[in-house]
Amino acid sequence: MAAPADLGWTLETTLDILDRAAAARPDATALVCEGRSLTYAQYARAVDALAARLAVARGRTVAILLRNGLEIAIAIFASQRAGAASATLNPDYTVRELAPMLEDSAPAVTLAHADLAEKVAAALPAGGRLDPVGESFVDDLLAAPAPAPRLPIDPASIAVLQFTGGTTGRPKGVRLTHRAVAVNVAQREAVLPTRFGDEVVVCAMPLFHVFAVAMGLHLAAYAAGTLVILPRYRPDWLLDAVEGHRATRLPAGPTLFNSLLGFDGLARERVASLRCGYSGSAPLSAATLARWEAATGVPIYEGYGQSEAGPVLTYQGPGRPTKIGSVGRALPGTEIEIVDPVDGSTVLPAGTQGEIRARGPQIMSGYLDRPEATAEALRDGWLYTGDIGRLDADGDLFIEDRKKDMAIVGGFNVYPREIDEVLAAHPHVLEAAAVGVPDAYRGEAIVAFAVPRAGAAPSADALHAHCAEHLVKYKRPAAIRLLDRLPRTGVGKVDKQALKALAAERERDVA
Repeated sequence: MAAPADLGWTLETTLDILDRAAAARPDATALVCEGRSLTYAQYARAVDALAARLAVARGRTVAILLRNGLEIAIAIFASQRAGAASATLNPDYTVRELAPMLEDSAPAVTLAHADLAEKVAAALPAGGRLDPVGESFVDDLLAAPAPAPRLPIDPASIAVLQFTGGTTGRPKGVRLTHRAVAVNVAQREAVLPTRFGDEVVVCAMPLFHVFAVAMGLHLAAYAAGTLVILPRYRPDWLLDAVEGHRATRLPAGPTLFNSLLGFDGLARERVASLRCGYSGSAPLSAATLARWEAATGVPIYEGYGQSEAGPVLTYQGPGRPTKIGSVGRALPGTEIEIVDPVDGSTVLPAGTQGEIRARGPQIMSGYLDRPEATAEALRDGWLYTGDIGRLDADGDLFIEDRKKDMAIVGGFNVYPREIDEVLAAHPHVLEAAAVGVPDAYRGEAIVAFAVPRAGAAPSADALHAHCAEHLVKYKRPAAIRLLDRLPRTGVGKVDKQALKALAAERERDVA
């Protein structure tokens, strides 16, 4: 495997990426959001000032619950500058969803928008410090006295604690070192080169998401370019940003590309400045790719990875023919193998489906306080992804299925067991089971099936309202159907394949 030096890479921490840009282009615009902007000199100063406030978190974790804006970009780098791991959490999570993540990470400090303070405080462990982030947050940082000299950051220390779901229902904290994250930037640059000082990246994805950080925050800073942050996605806002800022790169998920294709305002001239789009977080259909390129003339490069992989393992890139359905070849310094999904060790030949395993310098150190889960995922230096795929004779990877019981809804991992548990907690529900089904807009959607308790007759509306109280929006079922009983396999387990077939049959009936 290639070491960092073999990739021509001399930056060993996430902070080196920002520091290089601030030194080379201090007066260039670094961040733009809703009419506000920061130069690289201001960006670095704000990061240093916040890092000084977070000094107590050194060697621990800073939890970040911030919506898209200048604040979250500063907070991610600042927590790492302070010597802490940044744990970005969805600010729309409910107390029930937040509590286990905050309990496991035991953050020294939690940064959250002031209007979220009551909810976050209810989820924090006893004694947890909550720092509300108000409207004057950025101005206050810029006005703060010059901080003390920076403390050194060990490249082997943990930079990121990224929570990801699991079939057990409790999220796991993925631990990534500074070196792993920085090297993954170098690996992507080797395949997807940017132009230093000549990039404008528009980010409409939430910056608590690992893909948005990798292909938005880090990509823009590495190129010393401008990151245009949208507070949330709207097709007209995105197109206005691309056209108005002459954007060159657009990282997005398939749902966003599908949305733009369905928007009347999409026109080739409005996106003419784009050099490419990047797709990730969920599979991109061949139909979406073909429609996008026909409508805009802008290529989309698709990649594959997961939080445990730093996060990127493969990418298509310019200069090579695009293979429809492929997520590209392994990044430099990365090995990909297809192995027997049962024994986990027999390497399968090209064209054969099996479990995808990978190794490289970007792979996680392990899960936080989960030795058994770590031992299951990391074996003999390999990361077992839980995904099913195949390699062709050229080494291009094709994703076929998921070994794990997981759906990807609009780019977000959704674990049906969590939805099962929420529905089963309703007083009128005996048991429940949810499945992911194909959805033309979101990639997948959740359909849930519930069995009422004897004598009860819950309505679908009541169950939807119950889910809305306990689940973030993207996890909520698109449909909830009542059954007399759940189908089961011969050994008594809920038959999820039968439920998927039933969901598809109902969809055809409706159509």
